[in-house]
Amino acid sequence: MKKILGVLGSPRKEGNTHVLISKILESAKEVGAKGELLFLDELNIGECMGCFSCWKGNECSRKDDMNNLYPKIFESDVIVWGTPVYWYGPTALIKAFLDRLFYVTSPNNLPKIQGKSAVLVIPFQENNIEIATPIVKMFEKSFKYIKMDIVEKLIVPGVFKKGDVLKKEDVLEQAKKIGKKIGRKI
Repeated sequence: MKKILGVLGSPRKEGNTHVLISKILESAKEVGAKGELLFLDELNIGECMGCFSCWKGNECSRKDDMNNLYPKIFESDVIVWGTPVYWYGPTALIKAFLDRLFYVTSPNNLPKIQGKSAVLVIPFQENNIEIATPIVKMFEKSFKYIKMDIVEKLIVPGVFKKGDVLKKEDVLEQAKKIGKKIGRKI
């Protein structure tokens, strides 16, 4: 059974990012995948200390919730990354989570993440789709480094208020299609 991990980098429950990731996970479940959604705002995830403890084969030296998430990351086949655009970048929640993936770059852990698939979900207020380009580039470079493949991108301009995305049937349909695609793909 395919395992899909959704990572919600928005603090807004039932907001646009949450709605889109949920649609993806629901559709993936419909075709037999198992999905789990992480609410990063409910977790205690500190910044990477750059201590390199993980490079010595040790558990991350930070004693926070991230240590419980590494096994979930390693067990997943696909990770759905969701962040709205905040000040032309990702939220601090998703950035802290991404920064803590330094742990997976250690020689013992890199093989556990290489080849996994990623989906990007990026809704934002402005109508210019290029607003998301810096975030997409950040993820592309980061995932290239750890050899994860971005298989889908759902970039959604023009949604600001909570639930605005629910008025965009074409976007909701696209989210469902992505879910079915990643739920089936081996």
